[in-house]
Amino acid sequence: MDIKKFQKIKLLVLDFDGVMTDNKVIVDENGKESVICNRSDGFGIELLKKAGIDVIVISKEKNKVVSARCKKLNIDCIQSIDKKIVVLQKEIEKKNLLVENVCFIGNDINDIECIKFVGIGIAVNDAYEDVKSISDYITRKKGGEGAIREICDLILKK
Repeated sequence: MDIKKFQKIKLLVLDFDGVMTDNKVIVDENGKESVICNRSDGFGIELLKKAGIDVIVISKEKNKVVSARCKKLNIDCIQSIDKKIVVLQKEIEKKNLLVENVCFIGNDINDIECIKFVGIGIAVNDAYEDVKSISDYITRKKGGEGAIREICDLILKK
């Protein structure tokens, strides 16, 4: 893949579970969930935003953990979405962007439509094979272990 395509990106769209996390969840005896997120990924998102590149999360599940992380990173978060592609298309239209200016990072089969639709569709290294096989790029790092930062660095590379 031509790495220069990354420099055209104006919107980075992320799945949450398995991309911003390692796809594991800790559940306490009261049912409260916790996840581990990578600070390097968060810093990469901050650098993108400073460069004027928008970042949003589209997640299948509605979860307070997702909301809290996105709030901390000051990024939009759209949750409880069964058809991510519909939301993605609306966001691209709302932001008046071209598809080639959009990058989507996913890990599971419910991300495939979005990965195929955008200018650069990315699978994290530990994504399901069906997702990897249709992606334009596969990260060296796993989800929740710096994969987002890897992509942020490619987008910001001059």
